[in-house]
Amino acid sequence: MARFIRRLTNQKGTHVLEPKTQVVESPKKPRLLDQVRNEIRKRHYSRRTEEAYVQWIRRYILFNGTRHPVVMGKPEVEAFLSHLAVRGNVAASTQNQALHAILFLYREVLGVDLEWLTSVVRAKKPVLLPVVLTQDEVRRILAHLRGVQWLAVMLLYGAGLRLLECLQLRVKDVDFSYRQITVRQGKGNKDRVTVLPSAAQGRLQEHLKWVKRVFESDLQIGAGQVKLPGALSRKYPNASREWAWQWVFPASRHYRDRESGMLFRHHLHETVLQKAVKTAASLAELSKRVTCHTFRHNADSRIMPRWVVASSAFPVFPLADAA
Repeated sequence: MARFIRRLTNQKGTHVLEPKTQVVESPKKPRLLDQVRNEIRKRHYSRRTEEAYVQWIRRYILFNGTRHPVVMGKPEVEAFLSHLAVRGNVAASTQNQALHAILFLYREVLGVDLEWLTSVVRAKKPVLLPVVLTQDEVRRILAHLRGVQWLAVMLLYGAGLRLLECLQLRVKDVDFSYRQITVRQGKGNKDRVTVLPSAAQGRLQEHLKWVKRVFESDLQIGAGQVKLPGALSRKYPNASREWAWQWVFPASRHYRDRESGMLFRHHLHETVLQKAVKTAASLAELSKRVTCHTFRHNADSRIMPRWVVASSAFPVFPLADAA
């Protein structure tokens, strides 16, 4: 900002230059979507929740002619949700996700808590039956999988893991002595313990030996780091290079962090396993629609075959929520 100078005359008649007081501009208020991101990150919501909420709020604003949400109300919200259901033909769960994003915008970002927020009509979620595979169908799919893909699917099936819960496992989360797997920050940001299927135990041990060799070779070239959850990287600066924190299923390539410039290794991308399962189900000639989440539907003790959970140190508890 340019400095303005004015000329003054003192008592002796000489002229002096005195700088004019600068006007300090107040920092600009973040844009609306940036405010949304900040509020979401304050609450430690997942990255995917952030992406979904921002996308729905953007679509809500564009649908109403880029008007600011402050000047809009219940008619605009219901018109947008009706448009999603009638014109967009979206599922009830998708419509409710859009509603939750808009409610978050008004309540948490704009600080607006009006009566109409609770009276907005919500879509009724239908009761759907999950796709459950037979033992023979699971065997046929596993027969067309190899290596890391076979092992990951066996954990989905035998331990009842969700896709990202499986791929985000770290070495410290697998306990061979107790034959159990600890899931960190699962759905709802909750931890839980599940069984380590005996059918996968031997292959998992061999797989971790290979992962450790890769990890040691990464250390020799100045890599071998992984991202840590939350602020643990500041609390434990060297933990990102420790064996216990490494991914059970690491990606095949490194990436360079923009902030630090260091080489990191991410976990295996979910699309790798999704494509492998889709291909295996096609080769097995199954008439059912099979996804990675389908294997979790079988993770009930009444359905799980004995060859998966045999000789487990812990019983397999029925899953109350298979979602």
